[in-house]
Amino acid sequence: MAERLPATLRTYRALTAAAKPLAALLLSYRLKRGKEHAVRLPERSGESKIPRPPGPLVWLHGASVGELMAILPLIERIRARDFSVLVTSGTVTSAELAERRLPPEVIHQFVPLDVPQFVARFLDHWQPNLALFVESELWPNLIMSCSARRIPLFLVNGRLSERSFNRWRWTRRTIASLLSRFDLCLAQSADDAARYTGLGAPRVSTTGNLKLDAPAPPADEDKLAEMKAATAGRPIIAATSTHPGEETVVTDAHRRLKHTFPGLLTVIAPRHPQRGPGIADIAKVAGLTSRLRSRGELPLPTTDIYVADTLGELGLFYRLAPIVFVGGSLVSHGGQNPIEAAKLGVAILHGPHVWNFAEIYSALDAAGGAEQVTDAGKLAVRIGAWLKDPHARKTVADTGLKAMDTLAGALERTLAALDPYLMQFRLERSDDA
Repeated sequence: MAERLPATLRTYRALTAAAKPLAALLLSYRLKRGKEHAVRLPERSGESKIPRPPGPLVWLHGASVGELMAILPLIERIRARDFSVLVTSGTVTSAELAERRLPPEVIHQFVPLDVPQFVARFLDHWQPNLALFVESELWPNLIMSCSARRIPLFLVNGRLSERSFNRWRWTRRTIASLLSRFDLCLAQSADDAARYTGLGAPRVSTTGNLKLDAPAPPADEDKLAEMKAATAGRPIIAATSTHPGEETVVTDAHRRLKHTFPGLLTVIAPRHPQRGPGIADIAKVAGLTSRLRSRGELPLPTTDIYVADTLGELGLFYRLAPIVFVGGSLVSHGGQNPIEAAKLGVAILHGPHVWNFAEIYSALDAAGGAEQVTDAGKLAVRIGAWLKDPHARKTVADTGLKAMDTLAGALERTLAALDPYLMQFRLERSDDA
């Protein structure tokens, strides 16, 4: 198969192989920036202290927290079929989530850097019987190495934005060579499926978005009770998964509303928690008081902006605030996931840039389960209207929840696609016995 590779992939493989000596420098740099786990750094070179479990092993790989959250129910269903499961991801935050949310018998590892020698070491050790790549995580050496070893490859919960599609069209032979190695691409939507097909994926099916079947995020009951006690009687709104530029808009909206709604508290949960102190500075410049959750601080009666710069607590704040602006949508990022907020019955606001979740936002907006805003003024107007009219706000939230139920079902469709492979492994194990 090597001779059939496009020149781009041959060059990529050669360059990444030659770059192996530089991997230690890259990992050291990332470690200093808090992007690697010091104790588990060898995993990024394909090494592991954990032995491979006996019997068939299903390997699932997702880039970060969102992908890992999406496949939690799928992992449970595969485990229920008596298969061992290996989960890999590439971020420290996803590893922390894995530690909290994965069953004890499920193995989590950091994915190796996409260096041929590291990938070979990883595959030599784990020898997966089936590999599931989640959403849009397409590492060429991982894919080519799995294909060379005849490991069945699935792309699950596949997502391909119009922007990514247009970029890949310039290297059509490269992406077609990678996608052709997948036994099946399971796409989130018909549009995603059409884009994969247009780039050369030979076997594509639309199964829906697994995130719609994932359970609502949990909340620590004691911490929720603590927050409710600290904010009792106050109107509360939240802005979650925000990106640079959006916090200024949110604080401006708060400033416009605070005199009409005495005691108003705005919770800002940035997409990247390390930006917390900078958000507090934005509030200060706007003449607003703030406190940071990462410092163990609770809101005071005089606090305007509460910066929730922690990980894994969105479930808490979605239960606390009845109105939520979901970030990544006023800036050109593509929008963050609104599903968790909708499932917990909050009224959702978002900006115009939502192509990462286009189908879901379209369904929410069309049903009246969310509304789009474009600037601080419109954000303040819509928040103010919902604060004044709890009945209208609840109608929006209830409609959003029903819209999520309508779109569900991806888990069963994904399992139906995987079952022939899982059944084959089960038969082979019976024959060996």
